[in-house]
Amino acid sequence: MSEMITADLVDLDLSADTKEAAARALAERMVAQGRVTDLEGFLADVAAREAQMPTGLDGGIGIPHCRSEHVTEPTLAFGRSGRGVDFGAADGPADLIFLIAAPAGADDAHLTILSSLARQLMNTEFTSALRSVKDAAAAAALIRGDEAPAAAEAPAAAEEPVTSAVSSEAAGEEADGRPFRIVAVTSCPTGIAHTYMAAESLENAGREAGVELVVETQGSAGFTRLDPAVITAADAVIFAHDVPVREKDRFAGKPTVDVGVKAGINRPAELIAEVRAKAERGEVTAPASGGTPVERAGESGEGYGTKLRKWLMSGVSYMVPFVAAGGLLIALGFAIGGYKINKAPSVMDHFVWSQGDSWAALLFQIGVVSFGFLVPVLAGYIAYGMADRPGLVPGFVGGSIALTINAGFLGGLVAGLLAGGVVMGIQKVKIPPALRGIMPVVVIPLISSAIVGFLMFVVIGKPIASAQKGMTDWLNSLSGTNAILLGALLGLMMCFDLGGPVNKVAYTFATAGIAVSNPSDSAMKIMAAVMAAGMVPPLAMALATTVRGRLFTHTERENGKAAWVLGASFISEGAIPFAAADPLRVIPSSMVGGAITGALSMGFGATLRAPHGGIFVVPLIGNPFLYLVALVAGVCVSTALVVILKGMRKQSPEGSAKEAAGASVSARDSKQPVAA
Repeated sequence: MSEMITADLVDLDLSADTKEAAARALAERMVAQGRVTDLEGFLADVAAREAQMPTGLDGGIGIPHCRSEHVTEPTLAFGRSGRGVDFGAADGPADLIFLIAAPAGADDAHLTILSSLARQLMNTEFTSALRSVKDAAAAAALIRGDEAPAAAEAPAAAEEPVTSAVSSEAAGEEADGRPFRIVAVTSCPTGIAHTYMAAESLENAGREAGVELVVETQGSAGFTRLDPAVITAADAVIFAHDVPVREKDRFAGKPTVDVGVKAGINRPAELIAEVRAKAERGEVTAPASGGTPVERAGESGEGYGTKLRKWLMSGVSYMVPFVAAGGLLIALGFAIGGYKINKAPSVMDHFVWSQGDSWAALLFQIGVVSFGFLVPVLAGYIAYGMADRPGLVPGFVGGSIALTINAGFLGGLVAGLLAGGVVMGIQKVKIPPALRGIMPVVVIPLISSAIVGFLMFVVIGKPIASAQKGMTDWLNSLSGTNAILLGALLGLMMCFDLGGPVNKVAYTFATAGIAVSNPSDSAMKIMAAVMAAGMVPPLAMALATTVRGRLFTHTERENGKAAWVLGASFISEGAIPFAAADPLRVIPSSMVGGAITGALSMGFGATLRAPHGGIFVVPLIGNPFLYLVALVAGVCVSTALVVILKGMRKQSPEGSAKEAAGASVSARDSKQPVAA
């Protein structure tokens, strides 16, 4: 195994002014050494990781990093900047920059070495030595651990008395004389750097505070579970994470501080003090539901808008499968049995095996039953996202009441938020220990359901039902220019973030309109426009990589092949790799094409009863030929725009990679096929 970092991967005079330029300069060294096969593809992965959370750390450190299929072996590149580069740290620019590259399937041994570096970065003697080192070879040896920092001699003798003295302080002990015990979990999206730096920082702060602190690092190499006895004996828990904590139920029922991983790196002493204060006040968590999609909804430190978006999206994510199944079944029923199938008698009383109309009625009636769950599921899982499992019962009850009083989709949204808020309020009331066992099973469901039911039936139900009726009447009245403008707006929203919150708002708006057994013509037009616009970005990128392949990297051309299928299936996320690598060209181009398709679809009067399916449900579309014309028009416009914008660059993306990689890499890349 070759060394992870060599002198060729060190730049002690890094001249980059931006984090993108710094990452590129260090990545080019990796390409030249054959550690990275596709410069632009790798930098796109680095940028995608950076977009999740800035990688700057207090103390002048930047650690851009990622796992990428373009990395041949785990690699470190180090740059030292005289002017500093802004990586988003609170205390200013970074002068020590580590680019950490791990293969998509890196083995545990490699990742363990990378995690050791992350822990070393918390050592001030290590960082001071890097700032003073004179040549690249010495810097590489220092990072590998071949040479110890000059000031690090006899560390045990220097640290032992400090630990002993601190651990005996009264501030770190319980009334029975034993130290206060904390268990912690750290994790980050990549699981390479921040995970282990937060662990090191918390452990150091724990020693200084005189508490026993044990950390479970849930990194890329997997994780070793803490001994259940250690968790049971702990007085408090700290979660410093940016991805869901695995098996979170193990830590339920204890005083808990839940923050992002960077807080664990930058302010560990504050977190320890905060969790001790919670323990003194007797604040404990409700039982956790490990592994759920809404496990981290509404964390501390997030703004109300972010929390609200997570709560609503949790409800929508559980509702969409019911929409897809019910909508497709209803659409198939109409396709087989005609538009009078909704008048057919119940199949329980009248079903003939040999008649197509009976099968059509069966499909239709199953779809209607499926649709009946939409609003209760939406409300129930919004409440679940806010208050966990105790929110399910009042949420489902409130959603069912919304159906009863004809408050519809809006009523479900309000009922879910009400139910979650009521349960969260009840959970804040201090309960005697003897009653805690019956709270989630009896007390919370009883009280919360009664409160939500009262509010929905007596207080706010009628105004919401009126608002729902008003929105339905407005949609039914849309025609001409208004309908075309709405189609353009929905098209812009579908292409803005490619499966993100804005995209989901437009899609949810459309599916809410057809989530009834007999949707209006306007609602079906909106559904058709939304699906057509959502297909534009991946299909446009696929077409662009076909007609002007030289403007794209080899990896992007391969992604373009998959985008044909994804786009045809109405999976907008198929364009994400292109948008992540070149957002300023790809996203505006996609939005223009999506707006044109949405406007044309509405103008042509195309209708759709199915909420999903792409081109595979074209037989279920009203005015299918004009619908396809609208789709092709938007795809062609987006393709033309992205080709023009990318063609304005002076150099193709593969050109820079070849230049950085040297003659051998250039020869290799020149053999790759390039589309005309």
